[in-house]
Amino acid sequence: MIDLTSDFGRAVQQHIEDQYVIWLTTVDLHLMPQPRPVWFIWENEEFLIFSQAKAHKVKHIAHNPKVALHFNTDETGDKQVIVFTGEASIDPNHPLAHQVPAYYEKYKDDIAGLEMTPEEFSREYSVAIKIRPTEVRGWE
Repeated sequence: MIDLTSDFGRAVQQHIEDQYVIWLTTVDLHLMPQPRPVWFIWENEEFLIFSQAKAHKVKHIAHNPKVALHFNTDETGDKQVIVFTGEASIDPNHPLAHQVPAYYEKYKDDIAGLEMTPEEFSREYSVAIKIRPTEVRGWE
């Protein structure tokens, strides 16, 4: 999907590797975009996000799987802008958050900061959301 050998592709790869949160935008039942920052990893050419089962984003995705994702930029907008669009799905058979080494390693300090064990976090954030990007665009 992304040519990681181009200048833009290398910038995308760097953001995926370095960024701590990504903004996920779903669409509610009134067709209103609903952005929110989420923790993520890149796994098998998809974004992987864990959510609480009763979170609005889970309901939104069940109703309309079309989503957008973007990274933060700096306060002047000088950092490269990268926007993904794609389709989200719920994977009920995905391993739990603490069983995904890349996810747990990235967020283990914050999970501890929530005063949760890894297992408690996985019970609370039990829904695995996968987002397969269908388009990526950006500019500097």
